[in-house]
Amino acid sequence: MKALTWHGNHDVRVDNVPDPRIEEPTDAIVRITSTAICGSDLHLYEVLGPYIDPGDILGHEPMGIVEEVGSEVTHIKPGDRVVIPFNVVCGHCWMCDRQLYAHCETTQNREYGTGASFLGYTKLYGHIPGGQAEFLRVPQAQFGPIKVPEGPPDDRFLYLSDVLPTSWQAVEYANIPEGGSVTVFGLGPIGQMSSRIAKHLGYRVIAVDLVPERLRLAEQRGIEIVNLSAVDDIAETVREMTDGRGTDSVIDAVGMEAHGSPVGKMAHKLAGFLPDSAARAMIENAGTDRLSALVACIETVRRAGTISISGVYGGTATPMNLLQLFDKGVVITQGQAHVKRWIDDIMPLLTEDGDPLDVEGLATHKIPLDQAPHGYEIFQKKQDGAIKVVLQP
Repeated sequence: MKALTWHGNHDVRVDNVPDPRIEEPTDAIVRITSTAICGSDLHLYEVLGPYIDPGDILGHEPMGIVEEVGSEVTHIKPGDRVVIPFNVVCGHCWMCDRQLYAHCETTQNREYGTGASFLGYTKLYGHIPGGQAEFLRVPQAQFGPIKVPEGPPDDRFLYLSDVLPTSWQAVEYANIPEGGSVTVFGLGPIGQMSSRIAKHLGYRVIAVDLVPERLRLAEQRGIEIVNLSAVDDIAETVREMTDGRGTDSVIDAVGMEAHGSPVGKMAHKLAGFLPDSAARAMIENAGTDRLSALVACIETVRRAGTISISGVYGGTATPMNLLQLFDKGVVITQGQAHVKRWIDDIMPLLTEDGDPLDVEGLATHKIPLDQAPHGYEIFQKKQDGAIKVVLQP
């Protein structure tokens, strides 16, 4: 089969690789019909190479048709249309019983001190072949796959794999009071959907970015926007819009890849030039993030407000302004999405008429799997208006 594989920083290729097969009675094989490129994939493209090997298959936002199931998989069958959550979880351990699926104790990666395994995402999270391919072996398929109805196009359901649950959790974790307000930093796919979800739930949303196409897309959905490059002080600007206080909550949908912070950027690049063992030691013991987005979040949120972090951070030695956090009494919530925890909340918005979140309008590019390297390039460089790239094997 064809699959998108990693070969080095900024070097991904479509290779011919062996077809996957059932290895455990809890496996399923799915023929992929759509699979998206995630902002987290860019961390592999640029930063986390020390934890991935040449030839590894990327991708964790897939959906398709079930081809085969193991003997312990009973809730889906060949021919079913399914979405595959990015986190691989058992559904029955102590953590899963509490719907803390991102911490599944069956698939935790204790060697690295990390949580549940992901599809297509490095040795830190299970080293499981991903879904940017023609076929995918789905571990823990006795629980994970989400069956979706026939009829609507893939775009209606594809984002159940990651974008929608991550965005829903970001809004839930923001603890926005009734009739309250939230600033969303970053208008990539997660920021776009977090903004739409918060507005749909009746909150005031102020969205911040510096890419014109992203700002326009949010504005078209009736969301207040602020162009970061057009203001001198984003926190002061938001305070002026909110009676001098700042918004009740802030969502950081940017993470470690924030613009600015040249020291953090240089640390990321330096790690890429080191041998894997040295780079891993640097990341695990002295890793720093580019903090411009998070610093802006801390400055923007009102006193006694909440910051919900959905953008991925990876630094182990990242400095934080604890004085400001303590003085303002800010609550910080964060973490990987517990995908299946939120499906019952989201599904009615996808199966009812009207597509209220406009999920079918999120993808800016739909391209064949063969063109995946180009998709990565334009997404990483923010070229050609790329906000969400969907690959179609």
